Amino acid sequence: MNENSSDRIVTIFGGSKCGVGSQEYDEALTLGRDLAEAGFTICTGGYLGVMEAASRGAREAGGRVFGIVMNQFRSEPNRYLTDKVATNHFYERLQNLITRSVGFVAFRGGMGTVTEVSLVWNKLQTKVLGHRPLVLVGSCWPNVVQAWQENLVVSDDDVQLLHFAEGAHDASKIIIEQASSVQL
Repeated sequence: MNENSSDRIVTIFGGSKCGVGSQEYDEALTLGRDLAEAGFTICTGGYLGVMEAASRGAREAGGRVFGIVMNQFRSEPNRYLTDKVATNHFYERLQNLITRSVGFVAFRGGMGTVTEVSLVWNKLQTKVLGHRPLVLVGSCWPNVVQAWQENLVVSDDDVQLLHFAEGAHDASKIIIEQASSVQL
């Protein structure tokens, strides 16, 4: 990525299957706009759904948007990206989505979103990443995390690393308050 050292990058995860007018799309659009207006650069996986919505919101607010795309994918990245980083492997893509970010926000998605959230959360648990906010947006996440606690080895201390937000404005407030002091 060609980011400046002054770029404060927030990575936004979420499903690719939600369309314009869906709750996830509208909330991601709002989040992208809110964070761009607060001076953050947005980073997404670069394709449709939540990724497009967050990119669009940031771009329409005059912000910078990185898309971390896969050379193996046949679909075209969304048109709202200002910068595109092409990767050859999923792990390389995940590393690019994670390592430069001062905070993370996840909307409802599929197994790709679960993979991304799990990897960030694990890196926070093991202190591979220093303290950064990981915000889970929407009513689905408390139930998912509770199921993980009931069925996997997930402690209350692990859950304390997460932030839950009802919507985009709550998520942007958490990111603005907590990510501004993150040192990479």
